[in-house]
Amino acid sequence: MKIYFHLNIGGICNTYVVVNEETKEALIVDPGSLNPQVINQIETEHYNLVAVLITHNHASHINGLKTLMRIYSPKIYSSDWEILDNQTEVITGDGKIRIAGMSVNYYTVPGHTADSMVYKIGNVLFTGDSLSAGKLGTTNSSYSKHILKSNLEEKILSQEENTVVLPGHGPPTTIGAELNFNIHL
Repeated sequence: MKIYFHLNIGGICNTYVVVNEETKEALIVDPGSLNPQVINQIETEHYNLVAVLITHNHASHINGLKTLMRIYSPKIYSSDWEILDNQTEVITGDGKIRIAGMSVNYYTVPGHTADSMVYKIGNVLFTGDSLSAGKLGTTNSSYSKHILKSNLEEKILSQEENTVVLPGHGPPTTIGAELNFNIHL
């Protein structure tokens, strides 16, 4: 597995292209904007874009999706059908799916938004806005914050400490770093 990072200036959101090097299949996590570098990477390397994983329905995480769909025909995975209506494969709860020849675990972690999802591929978690380096996702009530913290503790922070966290905003981190240094936990 190879992971490419792309920063979307509008919304300062991270987009990730995850590639199965054996099959040359790729998926994108949170296409906040579709810049030429993402398209060039897919085209130059001859990757077959088979899926898009959406962590939650905020514009900074999905703005590039309509453009992406004009060029490619990936399957869209989200817990919110409103992402692209009937083109979205709605996933709920916690589970595992196989995409691009890779095992993808998914976890529902409401709190930041009702549709927040975290995806795990290999030893890497794509956390969207639920967990960033030194921060928790913003919430609109103390109840939402409690739900978010409970879900993170049960499903995400229980992962091995060397698990890499690639958030929707900001730099990468690890579960161990968050357990030791995130004062919001």
